[in-house]
Amino acid sequence: MTASSNLDLVRSIYANRERGDYGSTEWAHPDIEFVIPDGPEPVSLKGVSATMGWARDFLSAWEGFRIKVDEYRELDDERILVLTRPGGGRGRRSGLELSGQGGGGAGLFHVRDGKVTRLVIYFEREHALADLDLAPEGEAS
Repeated sequence: MTASSNLDLVRSIYANRERGDYGSTEWAHPDIEFVIPDGPEPVSLKGVSATMGWARDFLSAWEGFRIKVDEYRELDDERILVLTRPGGGRGRRSGLELSGQGGGGAGLFHVRDGKVTRLVIYFEREHALADLDLAPEGEAS
């Protein structure tokens, strides 16, 4: 697959997420590596079942959780960085309303042969940019 077809794959994943649909897994390699290096609880999992289990647990804490994309960046032939922010949702227990404000997060997708082999989710966008040695938004790299 080409870098642009990898970008199309990642765009299709986020098209579903922006609608609140997190159930699809056909994009994921069976042995996908799922990592969250920051946030309230760092995570490192392997496989579709473990990854989807984490996602179900996370999403069960929210009503109407949505993600909005600010930008897609093709880093190379296999990596797509997606800069995101909350698009809405309310905490089931806390009633906390999520909005599109704040610094946002990021998703780093490693794509090979039409499947995501590694997905790194950052709760803090700045951590993703620092890990990848990329300039913050609006600055030259």
